[in-house]
Amino acid sequence: MSFLRKAKNYAHLFLAGIASTIYFFPGRKLTIIGVTGTDGKTTTANLIYHILKNSGKKAAVISTIGAVIDGVNYDTGFHVTTPSPFAIQKYLNIARKKGCTHAVLEVTSHALDQNRVWGIEFTVGVLTNITHEHLDYHKNYQKYVDTKLRLFKHSKISVINSNGEWFPQVIQKVPSDKLISYSLHGNNTNDLTLLNTPFSIKTKLIGDFNLENILAATAVAKALGIDPSSIDRAIRTYEVPVGRQEIVHNKDFMVMVDFAHTANSFDQILPELRKRTTGRLIHVFGAAGERDHAKRPDMGKAASFYDDIIILTSEDPRSEKIEKINSDIKEGIQGFTKRTRDEDENTKALYEIPDRKEAIEKALSMASKHDTIVITGKGHERSINYGHGEEEWSDQATVKNYFRNNT
Repeated sequence: MSFLRKAKNYAHLFLAGIASTIYFFPGRKLTIIGVTGTDGKTTTANLIYHILKNSGKKAAVISTIGAVIDGVNYDTGFHVTTPSPFAIQKYLNIARKKGCTHAVLEVTSHALDQNRVWGIEFTVGVLTNITHEHLDYHKNYQKYVDTKLRLFKHSKISVINSNGEWFPQVIQKVPSDKLISYSLHGNNTNDLTLLNTPFSIKTKLIGDFNLENILAATAVAKALGIDPSSIDRAIRTYEVPVGRQEIVHNKDFMVMVDFAHTANSFDQILPELRKRTTGRLIHVFGAAGERDHAKRPDMGKAASFYDDIIILTSEDPRSEKIEKINSDIKEGIQGFTKRTRDEDENTKALYEIPDRKEAIEKALSMASKHDTIVITGKGHERSINYGHGEEEWSDQATVKNYFRNNT
């Protein structure tokens, strides 16, 4: 670890200590559930909150899409998953003052490494998965895993997905009497699975990955003593969060906005859309600049396996050239023919349109009946960074404005 990064981490630790002291360690008055993982954090955290709320608990959730405290929404700012130490303690203090008994906190590897959640003891820690992401920061996968697992040093109960290469390390580090494992197919002897949940799972969510998220939330709720009927009722009524498999148009063809921005998340959402699409699957995406370069070819490879049309575009390029980012993605794309934006191709066509608005409009203009357009990478976010700071942006608004102006 570089001297500068160590210095920054100590600064965060110092701030966390001050913030915790100023707000009198509000987390000590709350049952705190921390959720970490490469993918699925936001859906799982908000589902846990929904179960708590529907079981009669006064609760709060602080996640990528914002904070909700006893039903009131708070904007945590642009591109924020785990806020600063002062913001975290502020929200927990608001929750305490409002009489909340439980709080769900989405916890990133950056937050763990930078000590942003210092001073918070977690009643339950949750791990959804660990796939290849953020290696620009952590340098290698093992360091990324080690950082994620720090959460469980401060968790009384650990709820962990056993379906992954990280699990043998979990067994070594987490005492068995504190571990609750889950998986779809019973990878570990004592896993919570679809077969031994106390109810038959009925949900509006799509995909096996969301069934895993549901199992994680169910395991947490059971550990907290919430009755099965309340869990069942909450799962049946839960709606996807903003920017997660969000359908913004469904007439003649469907348009979905999703936050997927890793190869693993592509491998989760794209096959589900492929199964549900009788026409073409048109995919608009890019990759963030100044972030993990290694994942880009893997994203291209996953997309080329499922998509019919790929439109590469910007996704917060920051100071990095969009052409370089897309070149990295193209290293993994196989079987596609590059076309100019003025050419229409029925299938296996690759377009490069740097302007995200123009890329989305191209996808919408070429869509036919029974096609599906999926726009990934931005999801809930309300800003984009082209290298000159944050600019107001919304994938959903761009789609809606297109139909408003072209119907």
